[in-house]
Amino acid sequence: MAIGEQPPAPPSPGIATKVVRALGELLITAGLVVLLFVVYELYVTDLFSGRKQVAAAQSLDEEWAGARPRLGPVGDKAFAKLYIPALGTDYHYTVQEGVDAAALEVGPGHYPGTALPGEPGNFAVAGHRVGRGAPFDGLDNLRSCDAIVVETQSDFFVYRVLPHADEVAGWATGKGRQPRCSHVATLRTPASDGGPYGQTSGREIVSPSQGDVVAPVPHRPADVLPKSGQVALLTLTTCHPRFSDRQRLIVHAVLTNQFTKTPGTGYEQLLKAIGEEG
Repeated sequence: MAIGEQPPAPPSPGIATKVVRALGELLITAGLVVLLFVVYELYVTDLFSGRKQVAAAQSLDEEWAGARPRLGPVGDKAFAKLYIPALGTDYHYTVQEGVDAAALEVGPGHYPGTALPGEPGNFAVAGHRVGRGAPFDGLDNLRSCDAIVVETQSDFFVYRVLPHADEVAGWATGKGRQPRCSHVATLRTPASDGGPYGQTSGREIVSPSQGDVVAPVPHRPADVLPKSGQVALLTLTTCHPRFSDRQRLIVHAVLTNQFTKTPGTGYEQLLKAIGEEG
C-alpha cells in the first residue's frame, strides 16, 4: 500500500452473519435470565423464608409462654414445631396451617382438615424441597424407623417412618426386631392390597393428582374405618424429583410415643429419651 492511501473498508456483514450474531446475543441474555432465576429460587427465596421462619418461631414461642393454651390451628398461623433428627439435631421448623404458597414460604404447612398431632387419622404436612427454605430437601434420605418429632404447646409426639415396601415381607424377623423399631409394626401384608392399610408404606412416589395419600387411611375412602379404629399417622409430602413438580415424594410414619412437656425439659432431653441424641 502506498503512502497516503486509505485501507479498504471491511466488507459489511451479510444477513446470515447478522442473524447468527443476534441469535447469540439472545441466547446469552436468556442464559443470564435463567441464571438469575436459579439464584433467586435457590438463595434469595431461602433468605426471605428464613426471616419469615424466625418470626413465626418467635411468635409461637411467645404464644406458648402465655397462660391460655391454644387447642388447635387458628387461621394461617404456626401452631406446632417439626423436628427430624436424621436430618440434623438442629433441624426444626414451625408448622403453619395451610398449604398455599404463602404458608409454604414460611415453612412446612398442615393440610387443613387432616388430623392434628397425636390424633387417630393422618396428620399431613407439605413442604418445599428446593428454595423457600427447602425444609423437605432431605426426605428421600429417611429410612424406616427414623424418628419425626412434632411439638405442640403441651406435648411431644414421636412418629417413626413405616417399613418401606421392600421391607414388609421380612419385617418381623428382620429390621423390625431392632430396638428403635420395637413400636413400628408394618400396617400392611406382603400382598399389594392387604387390609385397610394395604397400600401404606414408609415411602412412595405418586402423581400430584393422588391426593388420597393424605386421607385418614391413605389411598382409601374416608369411611373405610371409623376414627376410633384409625392408626395415628404422620404424612410428609414434597415435590419429586428435585427441581421438578412432576411427581410427589411421600413419607408415612406412625405414632410411637407421646411425652407431656414438663418444666425444665425440652427437645434435647427428648432426644436422649428416645435414643436419637446422636
